[in-house]
Amino acid sequence: MNKPELLAPAGDFEKLQIAVAYGADAVYLSGTSFGLRAKAKNFGEGELAAAIEYAHKHGVRVYVTANIFAHNNDIAEMTGYFGALAEMGADAFIISDPGVMMLAKKEAPGVEIHISTQANTTNHASAAFWHEMGASRVILARELSLGEIKEVREKCPPALRLEGFVHGAMCMSYSGRCMLSWYMSGRDANLGACAHPCRYKYRLWAEEVSRPGQLLPVDENERGVEIFGAEDLCMIAHLPELVAAGIDGLKIEGRMKTAFYVGLTVRAYRQAIDSLGKGYENNIDEYMRMLGMASHRTFSTGFYFGYEQKAAATEYNRTHDFVGIVRGYEDGCAVVEQRNVFAVGDEVTFVQPGGEDFMCRISEMRGRGGEKVDRAPHAQQVVLVPVGREVEVLGLVCREG
Repeated sequence: MNKPELLAPAGDFEKLQIAVAYGADAVYLSGTSFGLRAKAKNFGEGELAAAIEYAHKHGVRVYVTANIFAHNNDIAEMTGYFGALAEMGADAFIISDPGVMMLAKKEAPGVEIHISTQANTTNHASAAFWHEMGASRVILARELSLGEIKEVREKCPPALRLEGFVHGAMCMSYSGRCMLSWYMSGRDANLGACAHPCRYKYRLWAEEVSRPGQLLPVDENERGVEIFGAEDLCMIAHLPELVAAGIDGLKIEGRMKTAFYVGLTVRAYRQAIDSLGKGYENNIDEYMRMLGMASHRTFSTGFYFGYEQKAAATEYNRTHDFVGIVRGYEDGCAVVEQRNVFAVGDEVTFVQPGGEDFMCRISEMRGRGGEKVDRAPHAQQVVLVPVGREVEVLGLVCREG
């Protein structure tokens, strides 16, 4: 069985480092303009060059998103952008707009074009069209079933690679084409500034016919009516079916999510991909346990098996809290950059890129000046935690919560 490419989100440089360390084959990221995650930290021009250099140094490919639905002024502002990215060494551009694609081909003819899921490719004829226009890969619409994907694969040129999302948030609108954010907040989702109003809590009121003018609350449950926010996608238990359908690239959603989410999710899918044909089926429960540690909505298989997308509860689930990142190892101590409050006496888990996790009860902590501290406050403070064994840099530290 051929191994599919594992593609991870990189919303900033730290998440890029985490994605690389935990096993991504490629990362997708954006400059400060033209991508559909404008609220992620993203990368300035100098940072883009450094990000591409870092990823390539570790054998990881970099795909730059420029998948907005462009207006005239966007095309003018993009002029020169793709040529600069090509000089930096970008491996591919992720694009949804035909005009933007033409500009990219003109400025950077040697760089691959990947057609974004925003282009809404739902059939083999559209996929073949994009290939004839010069695309090397199509990221399929999330509304396709495995059977439909298999037909696309069978009827398209073998050289065209197919990519599909396997994990993360789903949009309540068709292929992400949503105007709700613009209507409610003036932020255009189709230009990368989505306010995610589908994640808000709502109350539905109905006017009873027998009592005109009196509005009554209609609640599905004690949390309110959950009609917008979709369940999260999770396909880790179905990787053989995805590969058999012809998907070459497995994409994880989450440029705006935490480094903890990126590390756990990339590592779980990395291990699952590497175990295909080597005991994969026996380890699915462990992969699911790992994925459940990070914040998520109820998991589903989306449209892959023909189900309609379902709304999830407004609350998020998680089994662990992210408390820090390992930045080094000194004299038997883990050098931990703190992200959430933790204290002496807490039992924490070190989630390591190499896969050998371990638990440790914190007996003491010291600041960088050697002073003892009882708790690490909610700030980016660095503390030394005695662990009695060497730890890996960029390891994630968490506790049950």
